[in-house]
Amino acid sequence: MEKRKDRQKRGVHRRPEEIYSFQEADARLYDIFRHHGFGDYPHALRHRLVEFYILLMNHQLRDNVTRLLRFRDIGIKHFIDSLMVPRLTDLQFPLLDVGTGPGFPGIPLSIHFEDKPILLAEGVRKRVDFLKAVRDEMKLKEVQIFGRNIDETFEYPVKGVITRAVEEIPKTLVNISQCLQIGGCVYLMKGPNVDPEIKDAKKLSEYFELIEDHEYKLPETPHERRLVVYRKIKTPPPKPVEP
Repeated sequence: MEKRKDRQKRGVHRRPEEIYSFQEADARLYDIFRHHGFGDYPHALRHRLVEFYILLMNHQLRDNVTRLLRFRDIGIKHFIDSLMVPRLTDLQFPLLDVGTGPGFPGIPLSIHFEDKPILLAEGVRKRVDFLKAVRDEMKLKEVQIFGRNIDETFEYPVKGVITRAVEEIPKTLVNISQCLQIGGCVYLMKGPNVDPEIKDAKKLSEYFELIEDHEYKLPETPHERRLVVYRKIKTPPPKPVEP
């Protein structure tokens, strides 16, 4: 019984049942993109996403880094979900991806914007190691990785911050308040029921203003999303350092 509890606490290592070859994965991703609003996506960039898929699945054989293992789920809920953002808004760079996990949305965006600086922040060591391997093997020269959680002590200057369902909006705004430059934007990838968080974030209206709120679905799916964008208008005073 004790060993079972320990396994549940650590989490079960879920391995992919099948890892497609580059050719098979590329054909499948082409088909997914064609049927879900991305039929015009450049072939060269799609090939880079396939490279990332293979690295992700091969690493998953050794260690848990992602909960999505079915190719269709990766194609829609990871790749298309990430790539919808630049269709809805203009991203500002350097762009910091807070709590990127195994690289979403940061890695697909770094492929899409190959010449733009993107910073990936992740606090789980095994995922940090994976991200570094992806950066090196795919030669993503503009990607920088921070192996830490982001809070008010993080002051590396950026013009944009993006997160995908990491924490509630007010918490994110506070945590990035010292690194985001005035005029920079926070892009929050959320589910449809985010109104209470937006309401709660009004207490920070002296420092951040809501400038965009997009309700949408991932194309040709029932998956509802909200993209909420804030602009920083003033820097809050730093949190006092505890003695």
